[in-house]
Amino acid sequence: MTRGFLPLLALVVTAGVAALAWETEGFRVVTSAGARQLDIERRPRPLPDVRLFDQDGHAFSLGDYKGRPVLVDFIYTRCPTICSALGDDFHRVMDLASGSGSGPQIDLLSISFDPVNDDREALKLYGDRYGATAPHWRIAAPADASGLAALLQSFGVVVIPDGMGGFIHNSAVYLVDAHGRLARLLDPDAPPQLLAQQAVKASVP
Repeated sequence: MTRGFLPLLALVVTAGVAALAWETEGFRVVTSAGARQLDIERRPRPLPDVRLFDQDGHAFSLGDYKGRPVLVDFIYTRCPTICSALGDDFHRVMDLASGSGSGPQIDLLSISFDPVNDDREALKLYGDRYGATAPHWRIAAPADASGLAALLQSFGVVVIPDGMGGFIHNSAVYLVDAHGRLARLLDPDAPPQLLAQQAVKASVP
């Protein structure tokens, strides 16, 4: 009985491991977020050419970045937690880019999803806090509500009012490639050096 049980057990374990490997894309995916990340890497997503205005009051659109990659995050300027951490990280990315000499320029774009509070003055104060200067690091807001909705949907950003004047929201750093497509989702906890490396890598033809 023992001799028969052990091969059966090995068969069940092997089948289970194979099924798990298939379900997790070779153990690379554990969550639905991970599955989405892999899907985007395989099939970059087109993005709407939404009009925005930056901390200097200048109008522009996502299409203006075509020909070079850009790192994007979504924030609201009063956020005391993850948005502040991302601001520090983007500041470090800018330092790394400016210290690379003749290396590729890295563009950054922080988009507010709080149009009620984040007017031009608030965007500028946020930018000044982290040393953001346009056009290489724009702190921006969509020009209208329909543009904001299109961006949130395209990037997969979920924003829920917390009932205390703030928001609960998911976060990531989004790499938009030189074709204007959403190409990668990067962990917001990734070190700035990795964020910079991904942007530079995307700039290589």
